[in-house]
Amino acid sequence: MEIKKSSDDKENSEDNLNEKIVKKNVSEIEREKSEPEMAKEIEEGSDSENNDMDIAEENEINIMEEFLNAQDNISQKLHNNEPVYVKVVAMDSDYVYVDIGEKNEGAVPVKDFEGFKLPNIGTKIIAVLEKKERGNNNAILSYRKAKEIVTLRWLENAYKEKQRVKGRISQQIKGGYIVSINGVTAFMPLSLSEFGGAPRHYLPLNAKVKFYLIDFEPKNKKIIVSRRAVLEEDEKARRERVLAQSREGDYTRVVVSKIIDSGIFVRYQGIEGFIRLEDVDWKDPKKELLNHKRGERLKVKILSIDREKQKINFGIKQTKPNPIDILKRRYPVRSSVKAKVIEVADNYAKAHIAEDVYGIIDEEDYSYEGAPVKDSVIDAAVVGVNTETYELKLSIKKFEQIENRKRIEQYSKQTPKITLGQLLKDSEKK
Repeated sequence: MEIKKSSDDKENSEDNLNEKIVKKNVSEIEREKSEPEMAKEIEEGSDSENNDMDIAEENEINIMEEFLNAQDNISQKLHNNEPVYVKVVAMDSDYVYVDIGEKNEGAVPVKDFEGFKLPNIGTKIIAVLEKKERGNNNAILSYRKAKEIVTLRWLENAYKEKQRVKGRISQQIKGGYIVSINGVTAFMPLSLSEFGGAPRHYLPLNAKVKFYLIDFEPKNKKIIVSRRAVLEEDEKARRERVLAQSREGDYTRVVVSKIIDSGIFVRYQGIEGFIRLEDVDWKDPKKELLNHKRGERLKVKILSIDREKQKINFGIKQTKPNPIDILKRRYPVRSSVKAKVIEVADNYAKAHIAEDVYGIIDEEDYSYEGAPVKDSVIDAAVVGVNTETYELKLSIKKFEQIENRKRIEQYSKQTPKITLGQLLKDSEKK
């Protein structure tokens, strides 16, 4: 059975309409990330793991209507090896039969739908002519080849416009992965699958991944994709967003990634940060450093942000009260304390006051009677705090001076006051 041709006038009219539809179809593919209505049919007919294309629904509907209104053009499009949008009218175990216009039917092999859901009667699929009908034999159309043509057009546009594409890991091979994009295969090297490359396969089969096309030569069957480019782009955007939202003085949480002698490397929402040794602890940062481990979550304070270098400095000790301030409030200057002398050196003595509270007495602050005796309990006055050692500065001499002054004041209060009248009476008696 031969495909019928229209008259010249009708053919010219159909050619104009057909050209309009084809141009619109191509322009939509070039303008949008997604395919037109043919790509939608691919997506809807595929297995769930092959749903890789985003579709612009409004454009699909508009173009689909033109396809439906131009069924007479199917004959011309078939001869031009253009994918056509056809309606399923029947099916058997070997073929899916579709209406190709002019009361003719085409046959699409059922095997073309392997891995995809078979269409229902009345639905529309895309197809491209593979063999013309001869005699009583139907024209043979290919669903898989039409799908590949549309996908390659879409991929070419994505490659030119540097748009992201989604695919499925269909195979793990030496040195990388085979990625399926609606039946079109691409290669993703291990070096382009992860940040900094990957020594082995980490992505499981059928995993959906987003990537950029970095090499596109469909004629040579060479399509290379990079997931790493997507990850790096997302990481950069995430860094910029985090830096824009972060403020010096904010409190947050970080994860320890590495510990070295000079401090702690941490990760903060995709950004590398550092805690300097002096910001680990107020009193003994070296000792406190040993208490932390990789993977630990820490509460920290943002100390400084370098947005140009995308670096942040954090502090642990700044999340806790400064022991100096605590000592100053608890032991104000001129207050007195009792302390046990635990060490007597050439020019100073050290005393224990309370738990984790110690004091230093310089030689010039000893008692007028001389140096204190080890293990003796003394009274001393607080004269300050050593901000480096977190020890109180004590003075026995100052304590004695304060006590003497108190006794004088007390004595002065107790001594009776002598008036002028009493002095005159005493002189008259004499």
